[in-house]
Amino acid sequence: MKAYGIDFTSRPKRHKPITCLACELKGTHLEAGELQEWTNFEQFEAALQRPGPWIAGIDFPFGQAKKFIETIHWPTSWQGYVKLVGTLTRQEFRDALNAYREPRPAGNKEHRRHTDKAAGSISPQKLYGVPVGLMFFEGAPRLQRSGVTIPHMQIGDPNRIVVEAYPGVLARHLIGHQSYKQDTKAKQTRAHYEARKDLLAAIRDGKLLPTHGLTINAPDTLIDDPGADHLDALLCAIQAAWAWTQRNNGFGAPNEVDPLEGWIADPTLDQGGA
Repeated sequence: MKAYGIDFTSRPKRHKPITCLACELKGTHLEAGELQEWTNFEQFEAALQRPGPWIAGIDFPFGQAKKFIETIHWPTSWQGYVKLVGTLTRQEFRDALNAYREPRPAGNKEHRRHTDKAAGSISPQKLYGVPVGLMFFEGAPRLQRSGVTIPHMQIGDPNRIVVEAYPGVLARHLIGHQSYKQDTKAKQTRAHYEARKDLLAAIRDGKLLPTHGLTINAPDTLIDDPGADHLDALLCAIQAAWAWTQRNNGFGAPNEVDPLEGWIADPTLDQGGA
């Protein structure tokens, strides 16, 4: 089974492309293969149309918090509000989120999904710092239009399956809160490199067998990227591969997935049961 890990960005370019690691899952062994870098969304869209069977884990929030959707009065289905978002320009989307946030009191400006709380990830409304809101804006409508299957959210081509990945939660599971990446060249340190080295070693040494039931082989070269996009793509592929092994059990999703919000595919999260 082909398993892809895709590290996404809201503005792909030569210096910060969308990164895809193609892997092969044989039983419970995942073998890392070709690394691809896409400098525009057209390449990402073309990849989503590759004939299956395959499963991909992609690192961006597929949905928004239920509280946000209901309060802003967007359509109360994933298909409905993602289709609405797809009609907006980038600036219109920014304006809508800023207008929502501005009058609200501190602590109630941006909302997290249930899965974000479980994973310790930030609100998918976030536009600044790590702009996951813009990643949602660019990514979710493209997933919808692609016709892929998103378990518990979109019924599409059963041979092209996509799950939401989040490499941060997997990295913390393996090496704690060590910082292992830095995009700013002046801030890149030996400690970041050593943390990436430790992370890859833990992956290859079988540390994920108890939780994910997988053995993994991947090359040393994945740690050479200081921004860790290459390594994050591997982490996304691992989460996708785990989801595939759980395909007869709802792809490992919690018992009650809110189809408005979506869920992050990882067995280490307490999302209300799996």
